[in-house]
Amino acid sequence: MRTVLVTGSNGLLGQKITERLLVTNQFGLIATAKGGNRFPVTEGYTYAEMDILDPENVKAVVEKYQPDAIIHTAAMTNVDTCEAEKELAYQLNVEAVKTLVSLCELHNIQLVHLSTDFIFDGAHGPYDELAAPNPLSYYGITKLEAEEVIKSSTCRWAILRTIIVYGIVSDMSRTNIVLWAKAALEKGSPINVVNDQWRMPTLAEDLADCCLLAVEKDARGVYNASGKDMMRISELVARVADYWGLNKSLITEISSESLNQAAKRPVKTGFILDKTINDLGYSPHSFEEGLAIVDHQLGLRLT
Repeated sequence: MRTVLVTGSNGLLGQKITERLLVTNQFGLIATAKGGNRFPVTEGYTYAEMDILDPENVKAVVEKYQPDAIIHTAAMTNVDTCEAEKELAYQLNVEAVKTLVSLCELHNIQLVHLSTDFIFDGAHGPYDELAAPNPLSYYGITKLEAEEVIKSSTCRWAILRTIIVYGIVSDMSRTNIVLWAKAALEKGSPINVVNDQWRMPTLAEDLADCCLLAVEKDARGVYNASGKDMMRISELVARVADYWGLNKSLITEISSESLNQAAKRPVKTGFILDKTINDLGYSPHSFEEGLAIVDHQLGLRLT
């Protein structure tokens, strides 16, 4: 059985990959993150503490477990924090990738790397895998540079670009737009939501499946891995309200400019998914199907 090492295993995507592998027993799993393991099940796989910013620590863990593939989910993804803390963003989003690339080259390990729609300026979405990038934020700049580091390497690599990942796990380190909107509206809190940005939100389970498909098929190259439904952010939140029967009058649509955010966001991203569907067998859920999965998981937490 091939072994997969996952970085950032305490995050939403990392935990979903762990869930999938415990159910399917498809690959052996080495889950890694900084600090202790937050996944509720501790048997059936190995957990190793690993600081992605410490090259010697990363080298020691990788060489100890000798994985066949590394799925690299760890990153600084808060767009405004990246703008404010550029040095740390560069270390996490670029330097850590350089460390992994060198180890993958040395030990013939496949690297599956997560990237983002924010490498694009949003002027011509939806994008295919060959579209020319033009990031508007420092976050996008670091993620694009990481892609370029990987593309210039000699290791076996696949880059999966994704958009707004949502879902729920038992121990969340941060929220996401679906859970944020649901919680605020359930409390009766008014919320402001931008109406001039378009995205294709991605169910965490779908992205986890795509990561594992990339390993299973020894995928090479760039693949788009998002949800399949394009919508404005304001429509996304309205659809959350509709699904759970919440009060849409609490939602105020605003322009992006009025937020005065540190980092500029692309207007319309979105991905053309044909290559990933045809080559990898990727099969993303609709947005409402994704909400139903989240709703079912929330129900299980209450029982």
